[in-house]
Amino acid sequence: MSTIKKIEAIIPPPAAHMVGDGFRVHGFFPGGRISKQRMSPFFLMDYNSKVEFPPTDKPRGVGVHPHRGFETVTIAYHGRIAHHDSSGNSGIIGQGDVQWMTAASGLLHKEYHEETFAKEGGMFQMVQLWVNLPAKYKMTAPKYQEITNKMMGKYQLSDNKGVVEIIAGEYDNAKGAASTFTPIQMYNARLKMDAEIDFKFPATYNTGILVVEGSVTINNETAQADHFVLFGNEGELISIKASEDSILFVLSGEPIDEPIAQYGPFLMNTMKEVQEAIADVNAGKFGVLED
Repeated sequence: MSTIKKIEAIIPPPAAHMVGDGFRVHGFFPGGRISKQRMSPFFLMDYNSKVEFPPTDKPRGVGVHPHRGFETVTIAYHGRIAHHDSSGNSGIIGQGDVQWMTAASGLLHKEYHEETFAKEGGMFQMVQLWVNLPAKYKMTAPKYQEITNKMMGKYQLSDNKGVVEIIAGEYDNAKGAASTFTPIQMYNARLKMDAEIDFKFPATYNTGILVVEGSVTINNETAQADHFVLFGNEGELISIKASEDSILFVLSGEPIDEPIAQYGPFLMNTMKEVQEAIADVNAGKFGVLED
């Protein structure tokens, strides 16, 4: 018999700040109630809630910068995002798609609003995660996964009440498209009003749900749009009912029980490794990428 997974906190969106000139984000973690290890293996979550960008001839975004020791995962809800990195990877994702970049041993990358979207302007909404890598994988070769919505596993709710899109992991035998280094469950649950669904995750997994759209009741507590629901490490069962048409971004993963040393765009186990990363960037070992 599964026990209810207790809600630890329902967190309103922190004050927004700009990342570059193209991403207006609420930094849910780390910070505030959620420490650097609390949502491991997920280290950082920036949420760009809905914002209208006016047309521009120069695409907004973030210029060339390095990463080492982790993965960046970008989920698009509105707008289009272009990615380029020094390993030769590039891609464009639109509504419902995901970019999964494994920086690992190190690369340079940049991300901008896609050119046509920038010129036309429009609604923009996305999530970016930093997913930590265990020490044994931090220096593996970089890679890039462009995961379109069509590639994702889909679980259809009965009576046309919605769909669960499985980005990573699996749900009721529907499997996600992403390859991961540690056990991760990552879904978009698109629910119609009055839809009901249950999720089960191990008690030891760190688990959270971002309400991207709408309003839902989760284990008898109400969570509104743009709020993050943090679960305690006890119990397994999450029961959800949508009060209106809603979108939920669901995260659960096995923690990485290792020390974290983070400085800027580097996520390592020791500060010595961070200093080595900085030296390698300065020596040109992360490759070349024009701004």
